[in-house]
Amino acid sequence: MSRIGKLPIELPAGVTVELKDNVLTVKGPKGELKQNINPNIKVEVEDNQIKVSRPDDERESRAQHGLYRALIHNMVVGVSTGFKKEMEIVGVGYRATSNGQVLELALGYSHAIYLKMPPEVKVEAKSERNKNPLITLESCDKQLLGQICAKIRSFRKPEPYKGKGVKFVGEVIRRKSGKTAAAK
Repeated sequence: MSRIGKLPIELPAGVTVELKDNVLTVKGPKGELKQNINPNIKVEVEDNQIKVSRPDDERESRAQHGLYRALIHNMVVGVSTGFKKEMEIVGVGYRATSNGQVLELALGYSHAIYLKMPPEVKVEAKSERNKNPLITLESCDKQLLGQICAKIRSFRKPEPYKGKGVKFVGEVIRRKSGKTAAAK
């Protein structure tokens, strides 16, 4: 039995779940999310708990059992509390500003990068004197939030010599010494 898949999902107050034609809809104070569910996976909602079960012990069924349980759990957490990611921009002259749903990045290229955010994601950029600029992203959809963070990071990944680039807050970059250390 899948250790992840067999865990029940607790429904917090204010969250409603509806399953109709293999489409699971989760509504809460932060928004509404939908997910298609494989017909082989059985989802039951009873007394503030969601239970996910599988028909057999085939390899595909076991894989999807844990997957759908994790996806449903992320949906429930997202619509009740939401997800938040913070990114830090390290580098001289690197800047970030947000204007509504548009994020403007200056990352050392000859042009500024403009990234329009989907309506489900809230973006905020803070720049304080003598500190690295911070980008704060909030959403109820964990998959979409991760995808946007990966897109922002792909514009200028942190390099190992000086650590310049876009990174997550708290992320540790493995540093290299450079050629002066090898020459001695």
